[in-house]
Amino acid sequence: MKNLQEPKTQEVLPESGNVFTAPLQRRSFLQFAGASAAAVALVAAGCRKDRPNMPMSTGVTLDFKNDFGVLNYAYALEQLEAAFYIQVASAPPSGFSANEKAYFQDIQFHEIAHREYFKKALSTAAISSLEVDFSSIDFTSRTSVLGAAMAFEDLGVAAYNGVGVRLTDVNFLLAAGKIVSVEARHASYVRDLVSYGSFADLNSLGPLGAKNADGLDAALTPDKVLPIAGKYVKTKINVINL
Repeated sequence: MKNLQEPKTQEVLPESGNVFTAPLQRRSFLQFAGASAAAVALVAAGCRKDRPNMPMSTGVTLDFKNDFGVLNYAYALEQLEAAFYIQVASAPPSGFSANEKAYFQDIQFHEIAHREYFKKALSTAAISSLEVDFSSIDFTSRTSVLGAAMAFEDLGVAAYNGVGVRLTDVNFLLAAGKIVSVEARHASYVRDLVSYGSFADLNSLGPLGAKNADGLDAALTPDKVLPIAGKYVKTKINVINL
């Protein structure tokens, strides 16, 4: 599957304003929460000592020795989510209600905003666009799409939680907290569609073990996240200094 791009007619995303504190009225939290004035650096917990940089010949390389490396980690995950929601929004399953179609359109632009923010923040240091592989998802099936959406959101929340303890800048920590809270709202919304009220069940576990034994969202380090995400990515992702 080739890389998916948003329609040319997509609205221009805001570059200023505190979108995270905007009133959360029904769909507005999805429309505004994706744009942020701060970057998020995602540094793996329990990293090994830095190894000498050894550029890989194929694919993309995530070098976790500095903030650019962890920003690229976040950028890779946001690319994956954006590509998924773009495809769903472009051709929703016939079983989707009008409200579900509208919400998934909103989530699409939210994830695009995340993706484009990281790309802009990284500038020339950004990894290239990833080629995705969604062959395991039946985009005509409401059940398949919702299951995949729940898996992506669970993984995203766990990924942010798993690296927050390694942030090197308090501003990044603040932004990470804002972004992961929005991803958690996505997760709760999708879970509610899968099984009404399940988002409030502290014992509810998603396909990735979204909650631990204490009922809290799970935290996964990059060495756990990337193999799971790899099912949906054709591009080889090399990791060094982790």
